[in-house]
Amino acid sequence: MTADRPAETGTGNSLDLAAEPRLGSGSASPIAPSVAAPATDAPALEVRPGRWIANWDAENKHQWESQGRSIARRNLNWSIFAEFLGFVVWQLWSIVVVQLPGAGFTFSTSEIFWLISMPSLVGATLRIPYTFMVPRFGGRNWTIVSALLLLIPSVGLAMCVSNPDTPFGVMLFVAALAGFGGGNFASSMANITFFYPAREKGWALGLNAAGGNLGAAVAQLAVPIAITLLAAGTVNLPMAGLMWVPLILLAVFGAYKYMDNLTSAKGDIAGSLAAIKEPHLWVMALLYIGTFGSFIGFAGVFPKLIKDYFPAFSSIGVGTVALSLAFLGPLVGSLARPYGGRMADRMGGARMTVTAFASMAIITLTMIWTLPLKNFWLFLVLFLMLFTASGFGNGATYRMIPVIFAISSRAARSGASSVTTQRLASSALGLISAIGAYGGFVIPQVLNASNSASGSYTPAFYGFVGAYVVMLAVCWFFYIRNANRNAMGHV
Repeated sequence: MTADRPAETGTGNSLDLAAEPRLGSGSASPIAPSVAAPATDAPALEVRPGRWIANWDAENKHQWESQGRSIARRNLNWSIFAEFLGFVVWQLWSIVVVQLPGAGFTFSTSEIFWLISMPSLVGATLRIPYTFMVPRFGGRNWTIVSALLLLIPSVGLAMCVSNPDTPFGVMLFVAALAGFGGGNFASSMANITFFYPAREKGWALGLNAAGGNLGAAVAQLAVPIAITLLAAGTVNLPMAGLMWVPLILLAVFGAYKYMDNLTSAKGDIAGSLAAIKEPHLWVMALLYIGTFGSFIGFAGVFPKLIKDYFPAFSSIGVGTVALSLAFLGPLVGSLARPYGGRMADRMGGARMTVTAFASMAIITLTMIWTLPLKNFWLFLVLFLMLFTASGFGNGATYRMIPVIFAISSRAARSGASSVTTQRLASSALGLISAIGAYGGFVIPQVLNASNSASGSYTPAFYGFVGAYVVMLAVCWFFYIRNANRNAMGHV
């Protein structure tokens, strides 16, 4: 694919896209040849073979309003859909593992937790190289490839769970392949960043992130229903993977037919290397592990916790009613994320993040102290509150990053240009999103270690409370203490 990438400069072949469909754009005007374009301060868009677009400048208001907005929106729509399916595949094993004993599998609790956490470990790691795939191959081209890769863990899961004699090592390997879905977030966010102007980038990225996060909720709602719908008294576990194959193929077709590549999308390895040297990157990575890491980690273990704490209740009714309700956690966390960013705009991201960590610590303590009541509905409500607080924290923490790099990074303090600090911030966003995703591995493993050592998850939850308090203190120390004197008052 890279051999056919057109250069950004030069004339090339100008194509008229009047006959090509536009998702959600109605009768939007095609991209006209440059000779017909009105006079502007930017070159006319030029479309080349392979749906490569040259001369893209989202900051040029004339280009944006006349042609760019509809193109960007179309690419955003299909990006959200592909990323949504990525989160679905990423979370499949968190739902399937609680059904394995009923299907004849005899894995230990420790092995079950490894099946839950392995997709997060691989997905978090893949986010780093995935960040650079869009500049290397093109956003449209990489979306096609990354969506096709989702077929491997989906079909692989169906094959593994159809035979109770499947070795644990094989199951763990196929669970690791689900990490392809976790990597999609980084490339999808990187791609949309190139399409939108700075004044609308936050909202577009928020929609893209929230739309993807919803995949975890939809998977946890749909899979328990689908695997029991046609099964009389048993579960049809292969359906958990196979049911997504048609949607994955639709995403591949949509990306191929409707998405575009931008010749102006350039990789920034130098920016990433520079961002790694910034102390604030590591501080914010720690905070993001606490917010997003809690979201994705608890999303993975929530069905398992319901099954273990309320075994009788979780087996009631067709579709295992209580387990189906696990989808509410990722749902409220996803919906809270954009509002966390909006509230951060008003009260400051650091203050909102501190509030989120304080809320998460208090809610977790309340959950621990009320567990002896064995009240499922109270447990559910408290966990939904925990997901909501983590969602607000996600939005607030992510909002802090570009502001911090603009006013307090070493580059900013040395008088670097705004372009340089924006490059650093963009690179930092990708790296921090990858590091934060490791929370999806850490939380299940901490719970596993706690259960193995003491026969209870309670010590792990106390550990999470302690971590939230530490992260609250770190956020306060770096970004609120003496805020007026260190220019951090608006972070």
